[in-house]
Amino acid sequence: MKVIIDRFEENFAVCEKESGEMINIEVIKLPIHAKEGDILIIEGNAISIDEKCTKARKEKIKKLAEDLWE
Repeated sequence: MKVIIDRFEENFAVCEKESGEMINIEVIKLPIHAKEGDILIIEGNAISIDEKCTKARKEKIKKLAEDLWE
């Protein structure tokens, strides 16, 4: 399953699933460098950052923002 970190609230990362459903994940379970906007891969008890998808998503958002100002 893939989720995107939307924000942090206290000891939880509020994440959005691909379906749009929001879930909370304890910060202690996340990779140490996880931050808002990162795409996470959850497989059983293992959680990792999908670096490739996160980078592509950030580039897409940057392009959309640039297009707004042209």
